[in-house]
Amino acid sequence: MKLPRPTRHVARLALGIALAAAGAVAAAPAASAAPAPPSPTPCSGCWHPALHTSWNWVLSKVPTAPYRNVQMYDVDGFNATASDVAAMHNAGMRVVCYISAGTYEDWRPDASKFPAAILGSGVSGWPGEKWLDVRDVKKTNSALASIMNARLDMCRTKGFDAVEFDNVDGYSNSTGFPLTSSDQTYYNVFLANGARSRGMSAVLKNDLDQVQQLLPYFDMALNEQCNQYKECGTLAPFVAAGKPVFNAEYASSTSFCSADNSANINGVNFSIDLDDSKFQPCR
Repeated sequence: MKLPRPTRHVARLALGIALAAAGAVAAAPAASAAPAPPSPTPCSGCWHPALHTSWNWVLSKVPTAPYRNVQMYDVDGFNATASDVAAMHNAGMRVVCYISAGTYEDWRPDASKFPAAILGSGVSGWPGEKWLDVRDVKKTNSALASIMNARLDMCRTKGFDAVEFDNVDGYSNSTGFPLTSSDQTYYNVFLANGARSRGMSAVLKNDLDQVQQLLPYFDMALNEQCNQYKECGTLAPFVAAGKPVFNAEYASSTSFCSADNSANINGVNFSIDLDDSKFQPCR
């Protein structure tokens, strides 16, 4: 079986690249404006992790005992079973359901449910993966909304505590669609409110340009390589709000740890394969 891609840092486009792409986007048909997003869905019963929360991130396989001595595991939502989640709960950990919300992956069991019309450009370096037209959720009887709601139901049924939404920054990438920041905000709010309405916390993955707008809707943030790309300061609003930030680096040393610790960020140095072969927490 094809493994989920182990990691993603979709770097925001450099200004020169963005300007070059703007001409192609301008030539596309005008998209309807995204409606204003709804208010945040309250979730008093959701898990609200402490600012300092130890964690492990394993996507290339389903972790089994003996587990790392951490408070949170983030694992693939499709591959992990309800029994796997229960085993981690019994070991004293909270468990996060990883799904890619912004891309189609041809190896997933629900791949046949994605209409061809919402499949865009391929994701560079990841065969079988394509960006999604997230504007589809604005439509009545949206296929994309139905698919993502089913995925959220899956996470809830398996007993997960939170959902990590990957690839929710398509508007800043070459998706094949003229996505705007408001389109992305509306979609990301749809996802976060969907998780909370099912009693699960929402985890914002990357999408640093929208931290301020999305902060009220998400309960924590997970970022890749914010030290390497000098972006960690963008996540300060989460920390200031008492919401934890989890940072994954794939570095040759843990020299970044002093910066993460000073910023109250939960940093860990992982193998880029996210296979649990390297686990070097900053604290």
